[in-house]
Amino acid sequence: MGAGLFAWSVMEIIVVSIGALSKNSLWSERVPVRTSHATTTLIKTVDEAAGGGKAVNVLVDPSLPFQILEQRIQERTGLKAADITHVFLTNWRPVHRRGLEGFSKAKWWMNQAEIDAANEALDRADDAAHNQGAPADPVIEKERQLLAKVEAAPDALAEGVDLYPLIGYTPGQSGLLVSEATRTTLIAGDAVPTAGHFMAGQVFQESWDLEKAKASLMEVYEVADIVVPGHDNWFLAPRAAGA
Repeated sequence: MGAGLFAWSVMEIIVVSIGALSKNSLWSERVPVRTSHATTTLIKTVDEAAGGGKAVNVLVDPSLPFQILEQRIQERTGLKAADITHVFLTNWRPVHRRGLEGFSKAKWWMNQAEIDAANEALDRADDAAHNQGAPADPVIEKERQLLAKVEAAPDALAEGVDLYPLIGYTPGQSGLLVSEATRTTLIAGDAVPTAGHFMAGQVFQESWDLEKAKASLMEVYEVADIVVPGHDNWFLAPRAAGA
């Protein structure tokens, strides 16, 4: 199965960059052996409510550095980075957003629960530094500035594109469920690390809440015909083959 495009009646979903894990426990890797990066996906659709139809291009998890990702977008989709209208983050982990700042003209979206959890983590880091008498950390301040630009994702991002919470890996981990008449695609982020994890029924062991992560994985089995995982290429779920 090659990386790339599968078309819908009113939209396209394009895998811009296939992610990878720094270490994969399914391959008996115990220490990092490669650079981790998340799978980046583009949803191309049209806002029919706008006069003449307005292009809506949602980039999910801009993981690679912007200069590299900008080239990948052009190679895989024919679009320019400036054509991206929205960025959706499945979670706030840094590996999912290395290229985020390059899309300054786009609207940034994330699940409200993940925004809240990220702010709480920054508060705890600030409190810990204060209690130790350390000066203000510029890294924390930059994180706050970035996070302040992220808006709570609506329940429906576009026609047929819905926010789909998959809590567990992080407190607000969420995917996007893309629906059409005959099949559904779930861009799952780290709720499904790789195709191998999905087939083995495994989630990240370092999840924020392991039981909730497992429950979210079960939901993916139930709703998805096609899965775009957090660090791998898209694949057909068993239910799509009638399994």
